[in-house]
Amino acid sequence: MAGITPVDPIPFLSPTASQRDVIRLLVIPLLVYCAWLTEIFLLEGNVSLFHAPGTLPLVVYTLVGCIVTGMLVPVLLLRRSFLTGAVNMFQIGFRPFRRTVMACILVGMACYLVAVLMVPAGSFQSALPGLFLLYLPTGIAAVMICWVLVGTHVQALVRSGGAGASIPAGVAVTAILFGLTTKAHTPAPGLPDPLSLCLVLGMVTALFFFAVRDVYATSIVVTTGMTLVRSGLADPAVSGSAIPGVVLCALLALCALLAIHGYFSRNFTTVIVVPDR
Repeated sequence: MAGITPVDPIPFLSPTASQRDVIRLLVIPLLVYCAWLTEIFLLEGNVSLFHAPGTLPLVVYTLVGCIVTGMLVPVLLLRRSFLTGAVNMFQIGFRPFRRTVMACILVGMACYLVAVLMVPAGSFQSALPGLFLLYLPTGIAAVMICWVLVGTHVQALVRSGGAGASIPAGVAVTAILFGLTTKAHTPAPGLPDPLSLCLVLGMVTALFFFAVRDVYATSIVVTTGMTLVRSGLADPAVSGSAIPGVVLCALLALCALLAIHGYFSRNFTTVIVVPDR
């Protein structure tokens, strides 16, 4: 009849714009994080892979857990976010080549100095490069999932509150998510639970990423931190037959990251409104 406004009998099937934003910017990234965490546990932590990194299991873990789920799936979601204006190249940390090289050199030197100062001279210090390469695929995937995907999307969700809301929210959420990854990694029999240290590492890495906005430099920071925090969880004598597989997996992860950078640079031209640092 005239004058009667029709009522949607099942309004929950017609989400509002704000509800769609929560699903797209928070729920879906968190589901990807959960899937990635599950794969880490099944392919690495459940079999204590980092205690004895066999080449074939390490390659499978790198390809499935680190590259496909940890790097390529975020790319699919980021494509949509580029088109909607939720993120841009600056925000996700893919910067011009020259700036990236300079950032990696400076950060790499700083991380090397920290590692040398924190680890006493001896057999373990000489094993640091091998352990760094062992953790590098995981470190890159962690940056892509926790900060490039979840962190930037959380910030986009609360962007209306300004930097005073988006930065603390991004730091808090991503630090917790990264800290929880320690529960999925290789267990630490007879050693203290590294959860608290990983939470601190997550917070430091989050502050670094949101300040510098560089995926590669952030990957160096978090991988160095994992090498130091989780040093007791991996055999410090990563050498001999394990080294070729470790190097191969590190190269695969790095090449995948470079390919993603090239893809974004070719297909998504964005205006950087924040001055280059």
